[in-house]
Amino acid sequence: MSTLTARQQQILDFIRERITGEGVPPSLAEIAEAFGFADPSSAQHFVSALVAKGALLREPGKRRNLRLVDGLGRGDSEEGLRLPVVGRVAAGQPILAQDHIERTVLIDADLFQPRADFVLRVQGESMRDAGILDGDWVAVQRSAEARSGQIVVARLDDEVTLKRLRRTRSGIELHPENPDFSVIRVDPRQHHFAIEGIHVGLIRRGPR
Repeated sequence: MSTLTARQQQILDFIRERITGEGVPPSLAEIAEAFGFADPSSAQHFVSALVAKGALLREPGKRRNLRLVDGLGRGDSEEGLRLPVVGRVAAGQPILAQDHIERTVLIDADLFQPRADFVLRVQGESMRDAGILDGDWVAVQRSAEARSGQIVVARLDDEVTLKRLRRTRSGIELHPENPDFSVIRVDPRQHHFAIEGIHVGLIRRGPR
C-alpha cells in the first residue's frame, strides 16, 4: 500500500472504526459530515485516493461497498505499520470508536509477533509489577479469546481494563500486577464480560 497523507489516514481510521463498531462502512455523506466537507464529492475524492493506494477495496453490487484490505484497517505501508492509539474509552462504546483514537503511530511491521491491531494508552499503576506503567502504550492484538495467564484488554460492564486473565474452577478472575489493587472476580450472572484483545508488546516513549 502506498504511503497515506495525514488526512487520508484519518479518513481510513474513521472508516475502520465504523466497520469495527457497527459492521458497515460509513456513507460518503457521513464521511463528509464527520470531517466538515461541504459536500459528499470531497469525501469521494479521498475515498478514491484510498482505493487507488490500496488501503480500501470496493465490493461490486453493494450500496455501502467499502472494504478494508486486511479486514482490520491496519495501515501497512512501505514505511511500516500505522496503528490507532486508543485513550480513555467511554462507557458502552466500541474500543475503536473514533472519539477514543488520540492519534496514530507508525511502527516496524515486524516489531510485535503476533502483530498488533491497535495501541492502548495505559492509565494507572495496576500493572506496574509487569513492567507496564502509567502513560505507557501497550500493543494489542484484537481477539475475543485468551488463555489463562495472558494479559488482556477486557470489558467488564462499561469499563475497559488491562489485567492478567486467570481462569479458575470458580470462574474468571482479572489480576492486577500491583498489590495495592484488588483482584476482580467476574460473575457472569451480574456482569457483562468480554475480551477485547491480547497484550503483545509495549511501547515506552522517552525518559520517565
